[in-house]
Amino acid sequence: MRDYRKDICSYIEMEKRVMDSLDTERINQVMNLLEETRERESVIYICGNGGSASTASHFVCDFNKGVSLEQDQKYNFVCLNDNVPNMMAIANDIGYDQIFRIPLENKITSQDLFIGISGSGNSRNVILAAKYAKSCGAVVVGITGYDGGELKKLADYNLHVAIDNMQIVEDIHMMFDHMMMWILSYGQGKNNIR
Repeated sequence: MRDYRKDICSYIEMEKRVMDSLDTERINQVMNLLEETRERESVIYICGNGGSASTASHFVCDFNKGVSLEQDQKYNFVCLNDNVPNMMAIANDIGYDQIFRIPLENKITSQDLFIGISGSGNSRNVILAAKYAKSCGAVVVGITGYDGGELKKLADYNLHVAIDNMQIVEDIHMMFDHMMMWILSYGQGKNNIR
């Protein structure tokens, strides 16, 4: 039997270091943006590629169902990477870099929020959608890793995971979702801890 314990401990230690370096003020600001968008009954558009697409879908599940379940005024998250036929049609007929921008056309407004998730911060399709959202007056939130790339520079608010390790980056991106969902659902003295 191989002994992976040293590598396991090393990975856990990396994760702890990154978690300790997170900007809690920025997380707080983004949580307030999410709540403000919900309260004015606007849409939160979210997208990502690969593992980040999975994270985007998970945000939608956790907010539209988890956080919203017992609220009268519910979240309205829309995941731009959940309609595979639409994405494939745009990718085939127009270009893969347009798969998130085109669904925003004539839909996103200045009252809406756009969240782009990119581990590198340089996913071209996420960048083009973020630029389009900004051109419509929507606030843009980037969720990034590595050096943050173009998305970090473009975003109005950025949740950044400063490490050159995609697995840790994606772990923490998922933690952002679960942490915010838990706090908004069960935190602040709420009793229904699940």
